[in-house]
Amino acid sequence: MSGSRRFSHAISAGEGIAVLVPVSGPDGARLAEEHGAQGVVVRRPLAGIRGATALPVLWCPEETVPDADACVIVAERVLDDGDELEQRYDRAYEQGLECVVQVDNEDELEHVLERIDPEIFLLAPDRDNDEEALEQVLDLLPSVPAGKLAVADVPVSTREQVVALERAGIDAVIVAAGDVRELVGGAPPEV
Repeated sequence: MSGSRRFSHAISAGEGIAVLVPVSGPDGARLAEEHGAQGVVVRRPLAGIRGATALPVLWCPEETVPDADACVIVAERVLDDGDELEQRYDRAYEQGLECVVQVDNEDELEHVLERIDPEIFLLAPDRDNDEEALEQVLDLLPSVPAGKLAVADVPVSTREQVVALERAGIDAVIVAAGDVRELVGGAPPEV
């Protein structure tokens, strides 16, 4: 990887579950790092994000940007589009980015694994029902092959929910910026 910060290393190194925080600017990235996050998530281009934090940057839209260390490919959007999944995956790696493939269900996961061999999966169930999202992620996790990294994109509001994800084997969870300290148990985890 030519990226200066390995996203996969940040979410797999150390003890416990890694916490990722969506940010809307450089100040948010600095604050997330101070509070113990292991990575930041961006959903639009942010000037100055690279200089604001030493944390790896996960770019959530599917187009790639130069300030990211990893990007998300949403399986649902590309599985039925010929070789689009493979092309986006290859293009990201050519740009020095790690790929995080978002799957919502077991069928998508199976189809992705038939076509490519991603190291990192983003488990993001149907967002219409937040109450069931955590259960859906926990149900989907056993289908992720051993040795692959799993990131949960579910609404969590308590430390107990984060611990449940950790115990199940989730490597990282995306949380709201204001919740980082509380959800990591009061003290920032070692990065």
